[in-house]
Amino acid sequence: MDLSEEDVREILRIIDQSEVEELRIEVSGFSLHVRKTATNTPAGGEREDARSPAAAPGGGTQIVKAPMLGTFYRSEAPGEPPLVAVGDHLEPDSVVCLIEVMKLMNHVQAGVSGTVADVLAEDGALVEFGQPLFAVTADA
Repeated sequence: MDLSEEDVREILRIIDQSEVEELRIEVSGFSLHVRKTATNTPAGGEREDARSPAAAPGGGTQIVKAPMLGTFYRSEAPGEPPLVAVGDHLEPDSVVCLIEVMKLMNHVQAGVSGTVADVLAEDGALVEFGQPLFAVTADA
């Protein structure tokens, strides 16, 4: 798959409109590395990291968040079963979903051990950086 100039411009537009700070793409001998140097964080504020699950009200529940802006998919392909469902046990390296960005499928790992308590995003929906995807009850 080759990236056209239009594809690169669309990637840059998406990055500019999202909270993604860094992106690296390598396709067919083409490499693109984009890094934002400044963020719009309020003075004295800290930016939340979507790569690490956050504790939610209720103690033992953690939230797996979207690490990027894109289209959320629960399964590897249409008609296939979801990668995870409510009640499934997860390890930190368990792949819980895919997020598609510019026709590239990105596997999202849980980052926590526990049991899937709820699916918080709709299959096929556009998700934002940091948006909650799954609620996971942490292992005791």
